[in-house]
Amino acid sequence: MPRIMAFDYGTKRIGIAVTDPLQIIATGLETIHPKDIVEYLKKYLVKEAVEKFVVGEPKQMNGTPSQSAPMVKGFVTILKKNFPLIPIEMLDERFTSKMASAVIAQSGMKKIDRQDKSTIDTISAIIILQSYLEKNNR
Repeated sequence: MPRIMAFDYGTKRIGIAVTDPLQIIATGLETIHPKDIVEYLKKYLVKEAVEKFVVGEPKQMNGTPSQSAPMVKGFVTILKKNFPLIPIEMLDERFTSKMASAVIAQSGMKKIDRQDKSTIDTISAIIILQSYLEKNNR
């Protein structure tokens, strides 16, 4: 079975998570600089089949798009252009960074590792993907 891949987009880093082949468990893959994402995905897709991309959709507390929404739309456009056969689904990402920070705080990681923003981005992508899996009863 092909995997599902999720992204927590940021202008400095993109956190990436992926399911196992049975689409049961979400696992952090990597954090990539936005300029490197297309090349990274092309290499990854040679090795692994991905049936869907899930992109975190930034929203404000009242449900309206946040300031970073236009940048995320640009990222989605890049994905569509470079990988037209892979469908993209947006998923509300409110609270994922706070949830990721809480997970890290409870993890027992060293303080220096807890402050690594790329760790937060990767865990945010895992939370987005796990939320997608739960929402779709996978």
